[in-house]
Parts: sequence; structure tokens; C-alpha cells
Amino acid sequence: MDLKKYLRPFVPPTNSRIDRLQGRLLIIAASFMVLYAAGLTISPAVRSRRWDVSLRWEHWLGIAVWGLVFFIAHHLTANYLPDRDPFILPIAGLLSGWGLLTIWRLFPFFGLRQTIWLIVALAIFALGIRLRDDLNYLRRYKYLWLSSGLLLTALTLIFGTNPMGYGPQMWLGCCGIYLQPSEILKLLLIIYLSAYFAGFPSPESSKRATESAAHSSDYRQPKLFPILLPTMIMTGLALGLLLAQRDLGTATIFIFLYTIILYLASGKKRIILFSGVTLLLAGAVGFILFDVVQLRIEAWINPWLDPSGRSYQIVQSLIAVANGGLIGRGPGIGNPNLVPIPHSDFILAAIAEEGGFLALTALLSLIAILAIRGLITAIRAGDTFRRYLAVGLTAYLVGQSIVIIGGNLRLLPLTGVTLPFVSYGGSSLVVSFIAILFLLQISNRSRHTVPAYLPDRRPYIYFGGFLLLGIAALAVTAGWWSFYRGPTLLSRTDNARRAIADRNVIRGSILDSAEQSLAVSLGRPGEYTRSYFYPQLSPVVGYTHHAYGQAGIEASMDDYLRGLRALPVMQIWWNHLLYGQPPAGLDVRLNIDPRLQKIADQALAETRGAVVLIDAFTGEILAMASHPNFDANFLDEQWNELIKDPEAPLLNRANQGSYPVESLREWLFPEGIDRYHLGKTPLIRLDTSVPTINEHGETYASPLHMAIIAATYAAGGSRPATQIVNAVKSPTSGWVMLPPLVEPHEVFSPTIANQRTGLFPTSPSDFWYVEETTSLGSDPVTWYVSGTQPRGQDQAYAFAILIEGGNEELASQIAEGLERALYIPSE
Repeated sequence: MDLKKYLRPFVPPTNSRIDRLQGRLLIIAASFMVLYAAGLTISPAVRSRRWDVSLRWEHWLGIAVWGLVFFIAHHLTANYLPDRDPFILPIAGLLSGWGLLTIWRLFPFFGLRQTIWLIVALAIFALGIRLRDDLNYLRRYKYLWLSSGLLLTALTLIFGTNPMGYGPQMWLGCCGIYLQPSEILKLLLIIYLSAYFAGFPSPESSKRATESAAHSSDYRQPKLFPILLPTMIMTGLALGLLLAQRDLGTATIFIFLYTIILYLASGKKRIILFSGVTLLLAGAVGFILFDVVQLRIEAWINPWLDPSGRSYQIVQSLIAVANGGLIGRGPGIGNPNLVPIPHSDFILAAIAEEGGFLALTALLSLIAILAIRGLITAIRAGDTFRRYLAVGLTAYLVGQSIVIIGGNLRLLPLTGVTLPFVSYGGSSLVVSFIAILFLLQISNRSRHTVPAYLPDRRPYIYFGGFLLLGIAALAVTAGWWSFYRGPTLLSRTDNARRAIADRNVIRGSILDSAEQSLAVSLGRPGEYTRSYFYPQLSPVVGYTHHAYGQAGIEASMDDYLRGLRALPVMQIWWNHLLYGQPPAGLDVRLNIDPRLQKIADQALAETRGAVVLIDAFTGEILAMASHPNFDANFLDEQWNELIKDPEAPLLNRANQGSYPVESLREWLFPEGIDRYHLGKTPLIRLDTSVPTINEHGETYASPLHMAIIAATYAAGGSRPATQIVNAVKSPTSGWVMLPPLVEPHEVFSPTIANQRTGLFPTSPSDFWYVEETTSLGSDPVTWYVSGTQPRGQDQAYAFAILIEGGNEELASQIAEGLERALYIPSE
């Protein structure tokens, strides 16, 4: 037995420059893989910020197999293809390894399957590398290859299945092993078109023929249409099968491949225009005939119309890209599983979230280098068949990458094709390995032959420029979503990553003026839950929920509560870099007086209405009650009932309600409500409605607005700088006071304040008041607006009471209780 023959692939290659360069590039790729795998291993500890967790080890099996595969591939190419392009195999290695680790990180089961497919790809690569590198066996049997591919694809119409159990049945197989014939058909179509056009006069051969037949009057250059007819028939059959499968993404790739090879073979620019028009018409017909095309086009044009339905995938993909930022969350630290099908169609979003813009740019750079090396290989090819084949393979690998990445970034409509080498899929991985095998064989043979005649390189340069321009557009689009639109995307209520971070990092507490807890995070890292200790204040304190978003103080003070503000920048960045999460949040203190708040809530009881009580001198909001209200501790159980409740318990009537106040105008704001500047700037750190005037000239405003106007009178004509949040607690400086969002503003003089309040009725406690009942449609509302006399005393208060349905007696009772509470200390 000749052992040397069988051991040859494992014998160290010759120490040539090409071998050394390829080996070093593969070592760089392996170093990246090991570092990435190490990050995945410790990611559970990093995410939970403790070591008593189960670390991840299963993906190291994928690392071991990947390393063995490319060790063997390196030695095989060194022995059988000594003059190959040294960049192609390392690029394929890094892309496939990156994808493999990402799949292991997302779904270990699919990671194991992809690892097995990697072994299968190596076996086919090893068998194919031993064949002659002139590739004449591909050219000679072009019709057989394509017919076989068409037959396999046609069989899916009868025996087709889908591994996921639903969706288009584009696979053949059983027992857990599946083959997608359309992936193989792409490769066979490229082979067929390359072999076919290589046998007919091209711009290069036509010029030679013209020169040789310059003195022959019988020479006629062949017409284009008869040459194209067989290719149009064969390609049309393939497209028909794909349309029957509803595999519209692959059909788009077919049109692209046919266009590029035909353009380079004919040299006619009108081919590009014709194909572009054809693709647009096909898209229009598909939009009319296929629901899936309609959904994808609508989701591409405006994904924000239905972000939780038909556009859910693309919106979540963009949020994942934005969440990655510049450097990403780190291996295993992000939440790419929130994007549907992250291991296949949206694997780019998973890479972008955990690797950031830098990782995405690196991946695009690898694809760009592959495009350049592929076109260089094509230009140096020794005959037109291998030239067209190299161009077709490059167009397939790079063009399909641009299409799917563009779909993930909303630069292009989503097509559902795979990202070569990276996405999960055995058929795609094997075909991609066969494609680079052919490129390596073409590049190896090209060093021993004179390049085929090429009088004009411009079509190839134009095509290369087109691919690089597409890759550059992807990079710019990624930057757009990562940085410019990133903050907006991350603040969306359907970004569940915020709530996930709240389970791992303790969120700051919300306290009242007596520093009693209103909202607190309880538990341990990874299990934190939010608890609310005074549920009646839920319309003001709000909630933070992974499904229902945020509201109230929880929303307006989120940056402080989440630890993204008022902390050293380096501390925030260190936590982002190390954990992919913010630091511990800061506590927030409100001006709410717990005694006065309870009195207001008890007085309103089950009545629909609101109460706002303000310190007229300082602008502090001492009480803000809205009834009926809800319990933020039970959103999961009560959400559906809450959003359907006609009494709108989720609405904070005190500052978000809008009620008719025209009956109060003569008393409180005869010059117009605009004089108080209530709608030009935020009044407090809480979402607040703006006073409006309807088509009949009637003014609508909230109880907060009326309380501020009352406080202006009580303070002697100066509108106070209102605020409901007064401080945040710094880890180093203790309580740090927050400045009001508005400055005090003199509306009128103390003399005018005294004159007007002197005309108002006075309560037994010497509070002036205005009480009016007006209508809100068919439903009356009662206003009770009151304040202390503007006489320069040490304390001044004002409040507004609103009763929906109208009840002046109740309004007076609530006012009396508030007046007593303000001047009678609690026991």
C-alpha cells in the first residue's frame, strides 16, 4: 500500500510565500475565533455579574472542528493548488467560523448541526480539490448539470418539506437531514451560463474575428437574440420553479446572476437596463400576486406602521443594530434572540448587536476583499469559461451577501436568502465551499497560463465598482441606524432589551419627600423585579415593563434610574464595555408629601377626577392624585382590562387630561391662558398635555395647569418654577438637587393679585376659591381652584380639584380636607 499517497494532504506544505501568507491569515482568523469563544464561555458570569453560574462550553466543539477543517484545507490547497490566491480561503474561514460561533451562541442544537455540515463541506472540498483544475468536466456537461439541478428543484413540488414545519416547502429530505435544491441550482446555473457563453463570440473573440476577417466580405457577427434563446429558456425554467416554490429571494438572485454574466459576455450596457426593468416588473407582478411580497414591500417602505406585526422582524433587527452601537455588547451579552430567525435570515443583526458597528464593518470589509480577489481571479483567467465562472461565483457570494445584509438594514426589501458562509444552512454552506474551491482552482491555474484576451476591462471594473459601492452603502446605512437613529430606536417601548437589563442591573428607587419607597427593584442579579409600595400613585410613578413599555416618572427619569446619567462617563462606558449593561441606577426623590397625597387619594376614593396641590413659593408639587387609577404591580394580570376600561385608569388625569376651562377664564385668566407660558416649555419632569383652544374658541387644560395659575395668584403674581422631582442620589455626593425645568415668571404685579383675589369667594380657612361646573360634551365637570391669600406670608399653597360627572359638594369637601391638612400638623 502506498501510504505516501494517502498521507500527502497531511504532509506540511512547502514553505512558499503563498503558503506562509495563507497560513498567517488563518492563524489570525483562529485567534479571533478563540477570543470570541472565550468571551462566549464567560458571558453568563458577565451578564449576571457573579461567578456562581453555569459557564458555556459547548461551542468549543465547534471551535475544535473548525480548526481541524481549515488546518486540513490549508494543507490540501498547499499541496494541490500551490499557486492559488492566498486570501480566499482565510476569508471563507473567518466568515464561516464567525457564523458558526454565532449559531452556537444562539441555538446550540443548530450549532451542532452546522458543525456537522462543516465536516461535510470539507469532505466535498477534499474530493473536489483532487480533480483537474482546468474544470473542463464542468464545461463539457453543462446541460447535464443544470438539468439535474432543475430536476431536484422540481421534486420539491411533490416531495418538498420544511424543517421548521411551516412555510414554503423548498427542502428535500427526512430523518433530520435536509437539502435545499435551490442553493445548488444557483451554482449550476452559473456553471451553465459560463460554459454556454464561453462557446460563442464575446467582445474579445469578436474583435479577433473581425481583425482576422478584415479582408473577407462574407464575415457576419452573430446576432445576440439567437445566442440568448437557449439560456433564456433554461433560466426561465429555473425561475418558474422558484416562483412555484414561492422562493422569490432566490429568483431575484437568479436574475442578478444572469444579468451580470450576460453583460460581461456581451459587453452591451443595455442588458443592465433591460434586466433592471425586468426586475422592477417582476417585483410589481409579485406584489400583485403574492401576499409575501406585499408584506415585505410594505414593511420595507414603512416598517413603523405595524412594528409589532408584519414589520416586527425588520424593526427588531434595526433595534439590535442600534443596540450594538460602536463596539457592541460583547459575545453572548446582547439579546439577538429577540429578533426572529436570528441564526439564518437575521444573523447579521445578531453579529451587529454583539460586535457593534466595528464588527459589521469588519465583516463588510471581508466581503469587499472577496469581491476584489474574485474579480482579479476572473481577469487573470486563462480562458473565457473560467473567467465567466469566476465572475459568476463572485457575483453569487458577494451579491447575495449585499442583498441579505441590505434586507437586515432596511436598505433593500427583505428576501430571505442566506448570508454565504455565515447563516445557518447546510446546503448554503456546502455550495459556498464549492464556490471557493472553484475560485481557488481558477486562481491556481491562472498563474501558469496567459490570461485570455480581454481588450476592455471596463465592464469588469464597472461591476467591481458596483459591488464595492453596494458594500459602502451598507456601511453607511449601518452607521445611520447605529448612531444617528440609534437613540430613538433604543428608546422605543417595543425594545425589550431595556427591561431585560432591568432584570440584571438594579434600577434606582423612587422615593417620596419623606424618603419612603414608592418603587423599588427587589431580588438578585438576573432576577430583579419592580415593586410599587403605594399603588394609588401609579398614574404618577408609572411603570417599567418589558411588554408594555414605560410611563410616568419611570419613563421621564429613566436615564437616572437606569444609571445612564449623573454618573462619571468612564464608569458608564466601563460597564458598557465590560458587561454590555449600564451601571446600577440612581435613586430619585419626589416632592410628593405622603400625608397630603393620602388625604387627596382618600378624598377622591372611587370618584373620577384629579387633585393637584402646589407649594406656591417653591413650585413643589406636594400631591397629585388621579382616579380611577391602577396597581402597577399587576399589569400582567390586568393589562387587557385596563386598556379596554372606558374610565381610562391608565390616564393621569392630573397632568395629561384636557378639560374645558372656559368658565374659569373670567376669574383666573381674563388676558388669556397663553400669558402663563404653560405650553411652550416642559413644566415638570412628567409628560404633560398642552392647553388647547378648539374651533369654537373654548380653552381646554389640565388640573396641573389650573393649579399653576392658582399658585401664581397665591405667590403674588409670580408663576412658580414647578417641579415634581427634586433630587437624585449620587453614590459620592449624596442627594443632588435638580434644577426646575422652568424659571419663575412674573405674570402680573402683587397689587393685581390682591385686587383679583379680593373679588373671589373665601373659605372659612381664608382660602380664596373659584368653583364652577361646566360641560365636557354631555358629561359635566366640576372645577374647584383655590389658594392662599397673596399677603406675603411665609407659606403659600394652591390646588386644583376636578370632578368628572360634576359634584360641587364633593369638591368642597375635598378642598376643606386639604385646607385643614395644610395648617393642622399630623399627630
